[in-house]
Amino acid sequence: MKTLDYLRRLVATALGFVIFGVAGVLFKIVLLPYTLKSTRGDIPRQLQARRMVAGIWKIFVRYLQTAGVLSVEFHGLEKLGRPGQLILANHPSLLDVVLLISHVPEPNCIVKKDLLRNPSMKSQILACGYIPNDESLEMMDEVQAVFDSGQCLLLFPEGTRTGWDGQVKLNRGAVSIGLRSARVITPVVIKMDPPNFKKGQPWYKIPPRKIRYRITVGEDIHPQDWLAEKPLPIAARRLNTFLQDYFTREST
Repeated sequence: MKTLDYLRRLVATALGFVIFGVAGVLFKIVLLPYTLKSTRGDIPRQLQARRMVAGIWKIFVRYLQTAGVLSVEFHGLEKLGRPGQLILANHPSLLDVVLLISHVPEPNCIVKKDLLRNPSMKSQILACGYIPNDESLEMMDEVQAVFDSGQCLLLFPEGTRTGWDGQVKLNRGAVSIGLRSARVITPVVIKMDPPNFKKGQPWYKIPPRKIRYRITVGEDIHPQDWLAEKPLPIAARRLNTFLQDYFTREST
């Protein structure tokens, strides 16, 4: 029975990768009106595109659950999506952004610049108005514009997936963005057991049992509480250390 379960999950995982890639390329046709240069910066259209993308991703997540590849529990999602909110999430696996956005479509999101070269992702990024991370001054202006317009922002502050050791190492720039621009910072802990979908891991190296995700929204962090005691550079270092310890402790 264990062998049959393993083979079933292996086939379902392979099919999942195929479905996501093919659907992403075909979805370009639907999203074409949302990717025209004339629609750039049109927030209502971007929000409409985000809801469409989230709907497709939710169907994909439901497939993975039905096929027995994974299960997922959400706790506290109602606290996400508020104006001016910076959502900081740890990043243990490839599927983190799909799991979150499929259930919370409102946020803008900072994504890896390399994803613009991915044919199954480029149209979705452009249509949703997501911000490629090139660490430029223009990117910082775009982030500020997101908050000024009343949007919320999703950011994975590690910049890459958490290693096999489970130690979370945050980029301090993400915390500085929150302290400088956000009304509130909300951490989201993504916990998975057993670990899988790590950076550099072949798709066929699946674990011996179904993956169980638990996604928990933490308590709000108010930037002014941290800035009241110390100037921005020191406050950013202190908050960065606090969040690193928090994510490492809560996700292991």
